Amino acid sequence: MTIANAVRGEVALVLGDDNYCLRPGFAALVAAEAELGPLFALVERAAAGGMTLTEMTALFWHCLVPPAGLDRAVLGERLVAAGLANVTPALRALLGQVLAGR
Repeated sequence: MTIANAVRGEVALVLGDDNYCLRPGFAALVAAEAELGPLFALVERAAAGGMTLTEMTALFWHCLVPPAGLDRAVLGERLVAAGLANVTPALRALLGQVLAGR
């Protein structure tokens, strides 16, 4: 379990009983952008309700402070199990950090 530090721009992601830390640093965002395309377009798709589960999982994956034993497929399954409504606050906060910086 990693505790997110909001002062550093980190975002908490709660999946079941586990807390994860999303850290939208430069390297993480560059990796996400390389896979997903421009981040501003991603934010616009999210705002319009057009962001896919694949895109959300990829963004979270690239920003995740990786805990032992978690791979991308497991992360995706855990996101679905938690319910999209429950992970949306973390997505909103992460996208806010992408736009505003820290």
